[in-house]
Amino acid sequence: MSVLTDLKARGVEDILITCTDNLNGFTETIRSVFPQAATQVCVVHQIRNSCKYVVYKDLKSFTGDLKEVYGAVNREQAAAALDRFEERWGSKYRYAVKSWRENWDDLTTFFSFPMEIRQIIYTTNLIENLNGKIRKYTKAKISYPSDDAVKKSVFFAIQEIEKKWTMPIRNYGMILNQFIAIFEDRIRL
Repeated sequence: MSVLTDLKARGVEDILITCTDNLNGFTETIRSVFPQAATQVCVVHQIRNSCKYVVYKDLKSFTGDLKEVYGAVNREQAAAALDRFEERWGSKYRYAVKSWRENWDDLTTFFSFPMEIRQIIYTTNLIENLNGKIRKYTKAKISYPSDDAVKKSVFFAIQEIEKKWTMPIRNYGMILNQFIAIFEDRIRL
């Protein structure tokens, strides 16, 4: 909670959308500090967690059926696909299906948005990629003399990483217009 309250104290007034890996209490904390934020649980993390309970011989078929759930056009089709998924796999992999049911509202937030925005918010892979690159730059140092030294190291790592960010965001103009249309009273440009 302290990170979010720190953000608020530093002037962050609003968060439009979050995507988390579903750590215990994180989504609730976001909602308590930024109650208007749309919260999405990372679908990729959910799939990985579900597959932990599946034997190898069923994995391809299991994930194929699961793709119909998260790959649906809208929330209603996703719910119907989850029902079919549960019919097929519920008795064999009850816990995996239960996890999707329990997290359903936060797993399907992305269906409230146009496809271009969905592709951005359904997973935490982008931030995990950044974290991995930061670790690559900072792992050589075993310990740091102070918190400021850690912050400086991460800052310099991000500066190096940013040099490689040369690709423009695909359909950025369209995505920006969609954000403005959806969140017009909450966005200041």
